[in-house]
Amino acid sequence: QVQLVESGGGLVQAGGSLRLSCAASGRTFSSYAMGWFRQPPGKEREFVAAISRSGTRTYYANSVKGRFTISRDDAKNTVYLQMSSLNPEDTAVYYCAARLPLYSSSYYYREAEYDYWGQGTQITVSS
Repeated sequence: QVQLVESGGGLVQAGGSLRLSCAASGRTFSSYAMGWFRQPPGKEREFVAAISRSGTRTYYANSVKGRFTISRDDAKNTVYLQMSSLNPEDTAVYYCAARLPLYSSSYYYREAEYDYWGQGTQITVSS
């Protein structure tokens, strides 16, 4: 089992950048495939980015491709989401998620495929 805690949220102006962190408890963080999701106000939670256990494969929602970068540091038990060129449509609660993958190169973009979730961190982008 793994526990996830997001940090790095806050208020940022349009065009700005922000980096989210998701710290995982336990010694087996490197065994998990990780993902970021977000829930905009009044909307359902949606996929943002995913990274494989090996870190060699990543996958992004079209809405963030080229602006966001997911990465992981297994030595720090942390997955990151570097966000740039933020716009008001990026305003949401951001969640990280984890699951044990079938293969080291597997990544997942469906919410139901993840077993563990953080509590979320709010990002507000002002225009």
